[in-house]
Amino acid sequence: MATDDLVLYEKRGAVAWLTLNRPSVLNAVNLAMRDELWVLFQAVRDDPDVHVAVITGAGRAFCAGADISEFGTAPSLVESRRARRERDLWQLMLDIDKPLVAAMHGYALGAGLEMSLLCDFRLAAEDTVLGLPEVRLGYIPSAGGTQLLPRTVRGSLAREMIMTGQPIDAERAHQAGLLTKVVAAPDLANEAEALATALAERPPSALRAAKRALRSAFEMPLAQGLAVESALAARLASAG
Repeated sequence: MATDDLVLYEKRGAVAWLTLNRPSVLNAVNLAMRDELWVLFQAVRDDPDVHVAVITGAGRAFCAGADISEFGTAPSLVESRRARRERDLWQLMLDIDKPLVAAMHGYALGAGLEMSLLCDFRLAAEDTVLGLPEVRLGYIPSAGGTQLLPRTVRGSLAREMIMTGQPIDAERAHQAGLLTKVVAAPDLANEAEALATALAERPPSALRAAKRALRSAFEMPLAQGLAVESALAARLASAG
């Protein structure tokens, strides 16, 4: 693990830790960081010894969003579109059938917040500011924010955050169901480690099945979702 990596990767037992590592720009996501995340989340997906992954940020923030210095410039715009087609990081994260935990502090904005929405659990320090400011820049959230946020919080808050670009604090986010837990900033790493360790102690096959069943609740009509649940439960029973 080189300190100049844009994403630090560390395995602690059955838990993989991914730390966004551009602290001088509040961990803004550029194409190079996306490429590193693409490789590392494939490692999370494919490594049988990894049961859970935690993503967090170095320095003063989790992630302040996409690196706007790359916006609208050639060849970066062309490369960005090609990267999205060939290395769809967001879909990769959605497809991973292991629990993903986001541990956030400082700022979780734009692509940073969207990255956390792709996770199963979101912990945040009390100082965390969360928002989707893209509309203020003439864009819309394009890493799943317009689809995932309304599935996570009530529609009125999702509209407010997406259409005004106004951020909210951790307390309001927690009350709305956007956050799993809010903790004191010094306790964030320990809380994330405790949650990840507890998840890693569960049977991996049951965790994978639970995550697949939960996904079907959002993607399918009730009858189909119940059928998926039944099939997954039967498969676990026969394997046991």
